[in-house]
Amino acid sequence: MLHRGLTFKLSVLLACIGVLASGATGYYAYRANRTMLVNEAEHSLQTSTELLGQRIAVSIDDVAADALVLATMPSSVSVAQTDDGIGPNLGRERLAQVYSSFMLHHPEYLQVRLITRHHHGLELIRFDRDSDGLVRVQGDDLQEKSQFPYVFETLAFSPGRIYTSPISVNHEYGTHAAQGKPTLRLGTPIADERGTVVGVVVIDIDLAGMLRRLQSDLPSDYQVYLANEWGDFLVHPDATQTFGFDRGRRVLMQDSFPVTRQLFEQRQSEVRVNGLTGSGEAAGHVLAFVRRPFGGSEGNRFIVLGLAKPLEDVLTGANQLGSRIIRMVLVFSALSVLLAILFARALTKPLHLLAHAATHLFAEHAMHTLPLKRTDEIGVLARCFERLRREIRAQMDALHSKQSELVHLASHDVLTGLPNRMLFMQKLEGAIDEARFRHEGLAVLFVDLDRFKQINDQFGHSVGDKVLVAVACRLKDVLYAGDVVARLGGDEFIVLIEGPRAAEVTPAIAERIMDALNETLTVDGNSMTVGASIGISEFPHDSGNAEELLLNADAAMYAAKSGGRCAYLRYRDLLAARLDEQAEQARLAHDQLVHAHAARDATEGREAEPTA
Repeated sequence: MLHRGLTFKLSVLLACIGVLASGATGYYAYRANRTMLVNEAEHSLQTSTELLGQRIAVSIDDVAADALVLATMPSSVSVAQTDDGIGPNLGRERLAQVYSSFMLHHPEYLQVRLITRHHHGLELIRFDRDSDGLVRVQGDDLQEKSQFPYVFETLAFSPGRIYTSPISVNHEYGTHAAQGKPTLRLGTPIADERGTVVGVVVIDIDLAGMLRRLQSDLPSDYQVYLANEWGDFLVHPDATQTFGFDRGRRVLMQDSFPVTRQLFEQRQSEVRVNGLTGSGEAAGHVLAFVRRPFGGSEGNRFIVLGLAKPLEDVLTGANQLGSRIIRMVLVFSALSVLLAILFARALTKPLHLLAHAATHLFAEHAMHTLPLKRTDEIGVLARCFERLRREIRAQMDALHSKQSELVHLASHDVLTGLPNRMLFMQKLEGAIDEARFRHEGLAVLFVDLDRFKQINDQFGHSVGDKVLVAVACRLKDVLYAGDVVARLGGDEFIVLIEGPRAAEVTPAIAERIMDALNETLTVDGNSMTVGASIGISEFPHDSGNAEELLLNADAAMYAAKSGGRCAYLRYRDLLAARLDEQAEQARLAHDQLVHAHAARDATEGREAEPTA
C-alpha cells in the first residue's frame, strides 16, 4: 500500500501526466478525425453540388438545343408563316410527328408548342403530357398566348437566342399534367430566310422530374435545396417550404441559411457550412451551396443549389473511432499508472533508504543499506550523508558526555560527589509520596559536624575540603544501600531512611554515624576528630511536608548541639521536652499566683481585726 509520501505523490504526478497525455492525444485524434470527416463531407458535398448544378445547366442547354432544332426546321417556318390553325394541314401534321417524337424521348418535357406570331400568338402545335401519356391539343382547344412574357419577349429576340423564364408554378388553363408543377420554360424565335421572326417554339420542363432524374445517383441521405435568383425555395426536403410566393408568403433560402446571402448578392459562387463549427446556421447538418447561372446571359438567370447531409451520418466513423480511442486511452492510462508506480518506486527507493537512515541515524543496520556504491547524484548524497552521520555522532557523543556532566553537577555536590539539596528534596518528596501510598514511614537525619570550623581555621580550607570528602565516605560506609545521604552545604549533611524499618533503625544509624565521625581522621599527616550532632524528624509523626521535615530535623539538630555535642535528638523528643518545660513553667506560675493570693488574703485579714 502506497503511503502519502514522495512515492505516492510522484506516482500520482506521473500517472496524471500519462493519463493526460494519452487522454489529450485521444481527444485530439478524435477531434481531428471529426474535423477531417466534416471537411471531407463538405468537399464531397461541394463536388456533388457543383456536379448536380452542372448537370442541370447541361440539361437546360440540351433543352435549348432541342428548341433551336425545332425552330430551325424549314417546316416550322412554313407552318408558322402560312398556317392559321383552322382545318387540316399536311405540313402541320408532319411537324407534329416530330414534336411528338421529342416528347416521347424526353420524359421531363411537360409541353412542346409552336406558337405563331399571327393570330394573337395562336398555338399551332401543342403537345401536353398527361398521366396516360402524350396529349395533342387541337382545334378549338388551342389558345392565344401573345400576352405571356415567354411569347412576346421571345418574339422580340433575334434568331438563335434562347429565352429562359423564371422558375414558377404552372397555373395556365388546360395544361394537363403540368398544372401546379414547378416549371421552367425555354423559348426561341422562328425566323424565315430573311430573318423575320414569324413564331416561337416553347418547351416547358418539369423541373422536379428533371432534378429527380439528375440526383438519382446521389446517396440516399443527401438532401437537396434549390432556390431561384430571389431566394425562394423551389426544392426543399420539407415540401411545405417550397414555392411560398405562390401561396402568398415568401420562404427564402437566405433567411433559413444566412451564409447563402453572399451567393444571392453575387459576392461568392459557393459556400459551405457545418453543424460542428457553425451550429447556429447548420444545426445537425453539413451543407454546401453553389450559385449556378443558366440560360446563357439572357435575363441574368441563376439558381442556388444546395446539398445537405446529416452530421450524425458524417460522424458515424468518428463515433466508432471515438469508442476505440476511449478503449485505447483507458488501456494506456492503466499502463501509464502501472509504469508511473514502478518508476516512482524505482526512483524513490534510494531516497527511502536515505530517509530511513536519517530517522535511524545511529542504527548501524540502517547505514548498511545506503547506496554508497552508486556513481550518480544519489550515491554522492549517500556518501555525504554517511560522513555527516559520523560527524554528528561524534559531536552527539561529546554533547551527551558534557550534558551528563552538567546534569550531575547540577544535582550533586562538586566536592564530595553526594547529592545536593535540590536532588535530595526531589528524592524526599518522592519518598513521601511513596510512603503515603504504602502507609509506611521514613526518617530524615540532619548531621552537623561539631569541630569542622576549628579544623578549617587550624589546618586551612584545603584540609577542610579533604575532611568533608572523608566524612562523606564514612557516611556512605555506615548507611545501607537503600539509604540516601546528601550534602546541604558547608559542614551540614542530610540522610534519608525509607521503608517500614525507618522508625526502628534510625537511632541505631544515628549512633553508628556518631561513632564513625568520632573516630580519628588523618589528613595530610594531621590527626583530628570531627564529631557530629544529629537531629531526627519522622514522617508522618513530625510532618507530612518535605520542607517541614527538613526544618524539624534542623531544629532537633540545634537542640542536640545545645545540649552537648556528639549527640542526637528526635524532633518528637524535642517537642516533648518543650511541652514538659512549658508545663513546669505553667506550674511555677500557678504556684506563684496561689502564694500571691494567699499573701493578699493574709494582709487583708490583719487590717480588718481592729475594726471588729
